[in-house]
Amino acid sequence: MVDSLHIENFKCFEDQHFELGNLTLLTGLNGTGKSSVIQSLLLLRQSYQHRFLQDGGLLLNGDLIQLGTARDIFFENATNDEFGFCLDLNGKPAEWRFGYNRQQTDVGHQISKKVSGRVYDANLFGDNFHYLPADRIGPQSAFETSDHSVRERQQLGTKGEYAPYFLYAFGAREIIAETLAHPTKTTETNLKNQVEAWMGEISPGVRINLQNYPSIDRINLQYFFSIGRDTTNAYRSTNVGFGITYTLPILLALLASQKDTLVLLENPEAHLHPQGQFKLGELMARAASCGIQVIVESHSDHILNGIRVAVRREIIAPDQVCLYYLSRPTNTNQLGSEVISPSVDKDGRIDEWPEGFFDEWEKSLEQLF
Repeated sequence: MVDSLHIENFKCFEDQHFELGNLTLLTGLNGTGKSSVIQSLLLLRQSYQHRFLQDGGLLLNGDLIQLGTARDIFFENATNDEFGFCLDLNGKPAEWRFGYNRQQTDVGHQISKKVSGRVYDANLFGDNFHYLPADRIGPQSAFETSDHSVRERQQLGTKGEYAPYFLYAFGAREIIAETLAHPTKTTETNLKNQVEAWMGEISPGVRINLQNYPSIDRINLQYFFSIGRDTTNAYRSTNVGFGITYTLPILLALLASQKDTLVLLENPEAHLHPQGQFKLGELMARAASCGIQVIVESHSDHILNGIRVAVRREIIAPDQVCLYYLSRPTNTNQLGSEVISPSVDKDGRIDEWPEGFFDEWEKSLEQLF
């Protein structure tokens, strides 16, 4: 597990420390650094996978993220020409520091590296990892397949493009813990049944039909609906609600992961109605309580409330949840972000509500009244 992250002179962060829990929720105003927290982890992973990190470099543009040039990622008001990242991985510290040449647009030389021999065995650098960005793959007439990515590495793809094939390959696999099971499907705990059950919170009665075409490396995703004793015809995914397919890789990342997997999620609430968002927050809490580390960027108060209710119901302990609210500093002329970390207690109550922290509903009601 990634226990903590320290960022220096990277994008909007001059010198910022984050304690990371089993479940960490990043929220706040647009452009204040929520994505940058996740990008710092992705940058290290991307650089490691292409052997840049081991050789003293950083790969700014790759299959996970494209950050541009070193000028684009260097904190504008930095007082020195160094930037870097420090992680605590299961009690093992790791630090990478790099120089920045202000006359060039590329990363300078590596100034220092402090890593133990087993740091690169962490989930951040291995196959026990899922990252699903905000611009995931939506409904299509056919989806890609990849035996290497799915069957060998058990990956969902950089944008969730392998999610249907992943479900086809591992649908009969049992989920790792009863805690993950949907309350209506506690005895039917294979992955396909659980995905359909949790997807039913988004669209009641939904069922999944998969048809594989190995000769063309494509798989077809269809949905049908069971309502009482009646069953509809199967519909292609492009003719069913966008949010159903859009949330499929999210459900798979949470339900199919093994213990000690790291799951990074951006805006999982996209295209979902409030009930679906709330239940997704609950599922994240259930996954985190089973030893899956979830770091999520979200603007949804429904996801927050799903997590809070899960704490109240003792699905997850309050000390396993970290909340961060990011905003622009007030009453100063400084660049960068202000980071506030409210705490949640055993009853799901939050100890502080800074200005802008999911308070728009209250402000709107004040105006209406």
